[in-house]
Amino acid sequence: MAGPAADRRPHLRLRNTGQAQDFKARGMPVRPAPIPPQDRARHGQALQRSLQAMRPLAQQAAAAQRGLNLESGLGLQLEFVGRPDVALAINSLGHERGKNALNHIEVLSVQTEAGITRANVFVPDGKLAHFEQVVAHYLAERRSANGQQLRDNHKLVDTIAAIRTSSLRALWTDLPGLFPADPNEQLWWEVWLPTRGRPAAVVADFRKLAAAAGCEVGEAVARFPERSVLLMRGSVQQFGQSTLVLNCVAELRRAKDTAALFDAMPIAEQREWVDEAVARLQAPHEDDPRVPRVCVLDSGVSQAHPLVAPLLAPADAHTVHPAWGVGDDANHGTGIATLASYGDLTEAFTSASPLAVPHRLESVKLVDQSGGNPGSKLHHAALFADAVAQPDVVAPDRKRVFVSAVTAEDGREQGRPSAWSAMVDRLATDYDRDGAFPQLFVLAAGNTEDLNAINGYPDALSTQGLYDPGQAWNALTVGACTRKVHISEADARGLEPIAPEGGLSPYSTTSATWDNAWPLKPDVVCEGGNAARDARGAIGVDSLKLLAAHHRPQQRLLTPFNATSAASALCAGMAAQLMADYPDLRPETIRALLVHAAEWTPAMRAQFLPPNPSKRDHVHLIRHCGWGVPDVERARWSAGHALTLVVEDQLQPYQRRSGQAVTTRDMHLHALPWPKAALEALPPDAQLELRVTLSYFIEPNPSARGTASKFHYASHQLRFDVRRPLDTSTEQFVARINAAALREDDDEVVESRDPHWLLGERYRHRGSLHQDIWRGSAAELAQRHEIAVYPSKGWWRTRPALERYNLSARYSLVVSIRSPETNVDLYTPVAHQIAAATAVAVAIESR
Repeated sequence: MAGPAADRRPHLRLRNTGQAQDFKARGMPVRPAPIPPQDRARHGQALQRSLQAMRPLAQQAAAAQRGLNLESGLGLQLEFVGRPDVALAINSLGHERGKNALNHIEVLSVQTEAGITRANVFVPDGKLAHFEQVVAHYLAERRSANGQQLRDNHKLVDTIAAIRTSSLRALWTDLPGLFPADPNEQLWWEVWLPTRGRPAAVVADFRKLAAAAGCEVGEAVARFPERSVLLMRGSVQQFGQSTLVLNCVAELRRAKDTAALFDAMPIAEQREWVDEAVARLQAPHEDDPRVPRVCVLDSGVSQAHPLVAPLLAPADAHTVHPAWGVGDDANHGTGIATLASYGDLTEAFTSASPLAVPHRLESVKLVDQSGGNPGSKLHHAALFADAVAQPDVVAPDRKRVFVSAVTAEDGREQGRPSAWSAMVDRLATDYDRDGAFPQLFVLAAGNTEDLNAINGYPDALSTQGLYDPGQAWNALTVGACTRKVHISEADARGLEPIAPEGGLSPYSTTSATWDNAWPLKPDVVCEGGNAARDARGAIGVDSLKLLAAHHRPQQRLLTPFNATSAASALCAGMAAQLMADYPDLRPETIRALLVHAAEWTPAMRAQFLPPNPSKRDHVHLIRHCGWGVPDVERARWSAGHALTLVVEDQLQPYQRRSGQAVTTRDMHLHALPWPKAALEALPPDAQLELRVTLSYFIEPNPSARGTASKFHYASHQLRFDVRRPLDTSTEQFVARINAAALREDDDEVVESRDPHWLLGERYRHRGSLHQDIWRGSAAELAQRHEIAVYPSKGWWRTRPALERYNLSARYSLVVSIRSPETNVDLYTPVAHQIAAATAVAVAIESR
């Protein structure tokens, strides 16, 4: 906690502290797995015959494409099949030289199943000769005049088992079991198209070819730097019969349905409670431009509800489908709006204090009553983008936090970006405008609704995967915890609460089964209610849920509400509170402050940590509970014994000099003004806590190739490191980072040399929000007075053809120290140091 109300102090801002340093990352040597050699003559000749068989197919495809006047490039799509348990040399398959992207040999998608990697590669008309030459050099075993081996491409060719034309099945990058078994089954496909430098032409060509095959294509298109994503309805029989259609496609997935919204559960009207609460309400005026908004992307909001009407102006209610209207007909969006504004109404009603709501509401109706796709044509990513655009067009200068509890029905992505989650990442920051207009999204992690899984608590939590789009890197993803353990229903004899007080809610979902490369999600957890069980199994109980507004106030005013929908609403309200307190802070900083102020409960630690937990054990805890429950008071305020420093800055991670490769460029050093005298006055055995949170938004580049590695999905990645006692000077600190800190491949084994960190450098750098906690003595902390922020790899660097390497990247850094001695004042000397440094800076600038 930040301390009592009398000790509420604003967080301290560090300005102009980032000293730019030239940064040249030296990657640690990585020994590639050996490639078993092939019988060169037999293997090369077999591949040569395969390529020769492709020639007439390529010629036929090009002739047919010319006949249809296609504008997005002529060519044939090939599937390169790797050898079992041998890494296919994917980077060597592409050949993207020259400005004309239509002539590039492009790796479109990569998937690995049962140890075999398959890559789909688009080969433009006339470019098949490139691979023929690769194999010819392999067969020739060329040598120079002095007998040295020349490039023979064996590192590529020896990894290839077969080459063939791409099939419909080869383009499938979703879960294998979701591929339609019936070739005549009509279903909606999620189609990922390459851009080839002309995205509109590619989409137009695909529409033309799909229509000729008898398939129906949705109107909405989600656009990304190297992919356009849309929906198409058809069967395997229709879709797979046209080679020309397949040549347009990078990858295929099954389109998703949204999760069913919660059913209303009747309770008695309590109009007296509502009227009394409204009488205590202190709401901001709708014309005040400084007031932040919570924008609810859900089933609409009932503006006539007495708890909603003072906060939601009619002009601020929108819909993505005019025929639906803007009202809530699913009893969900209204509940989220009131939970975000008032919190759990059971607490609001029993309090006599004024209800001071620091924000107002906006609403966009994103789903209809069934929770499904309207007309089955609107793609989730494009629909979501449309919803976000509506309030932004009406009032572009407002500070707002978007909250959405609409999710897919499953978590099959396993952390891999989808079109929907990538759209959230894209909307969070607009790098087409140099990242100048970021937006904060709070997303529900998704709910466990299977009563059998709920009854298997807590073990089943590890298998209940977080739902799409909760894996979005730039979003604040919220899981559910609970303190509700008291069952008050008269007919509930024999029922016991499932989760302990302070434990993870049985309804929550986790990232426990995700690959280590993907972000640590959820980020935080908030109250989502509990469930009960007896000998017969699990059941929902109203007294273990939160209370929210009902969507039909003429019939009843209140309804039970629970799960991650409730949790995300509460978290959005906290974010809006911070925006009201600190109107100048960036969305990246608001996200950082909430995660920075989160703590695990004793019950969470008992559930997921062994007695002597390792760093890996703490990762396991975070993948279930995030960083814990945000303490909104700690997020808002510092105290004498617990101070928080906030840094907002930007650096240019990469650069490209004329004719050279893209390299890393900037690293920032920040001096931390620790109060050495106050620290030295503490007892020698006092253990202080240093917490560091680095938050930034990435530009996504989703594709199966991109999602195979986070380095290809994220535009850039940043890292932080804190000076250690063994770094005897700033120069030595910088030299250490330049020589070893950057990890070009996070899959390599990295042993931390700073054991006092909770996670360490091996585990903390996941996603685009990095946090770690250090604990040690005051004397040790005093020596940790510098922190570095520096870049790692991303597609801005690895995809130079897209020319994004000169962009700057914003970041927010939140650093705090906390003493167990509450009577010590660490805040005041730090505040004086910052004020003195600021005065000097102003004096220098005024000369």
